Amino acid sequence: MITLTVNGHEQHWDGDPSLPLLWFIRDEMGLTGTKFGCGHGFCGSCTVHLEGVAVRSCSTTLTEAAGKRITTIEGLDPNGNHPVQKAWREVNVPQCGYCQSGQIMQASSLIAHNPHPSHEEIREAMAGNICRCGCYQRIENAVHLATTGA
Repeated sequence: MITLTVNGHEQHWDGDPSLPLLWFIRDEMGLTGTKFGCGHGFCGSCTVHLEGVAVRSCSTTLTEAAGKRITTIEGLDPNGNHPVQKAWREVNVPQCGYCQSGQIMQASSLIAHNPHPSHEEIREAMAGNICRCGCYQRIENAVHLATTGA
């Protein structure tokens, strides 16, 4: 039996321990904000926080998540008012929006560990998250806004 905590709620799993965390979150918990993109951890659409650190849930097994605290986009701020979410709205970041939950989770992990990143540090931290629409400049501006308020 695997026990983990998702968005503050203890969860139990007695199925295949090699199940990717992504499918547990989406299929077992019904939390569909975490997206399936490439399935190999390259695109970042499935990014969640594991003990506060951004990880790719498509390539993180339930065994690796056992006993740990996971935060999804739904748990970042129940009202959507995390500073990154507010900045995303102000800058009007999304175009199609598919990658945005992963982008937001990556950005919020960055500022939790580096509250005042430079533009270069933002670009470096966000480089593993792909946006098919090419909203990278708006993403960078929103992360900067979330950390500075300007």
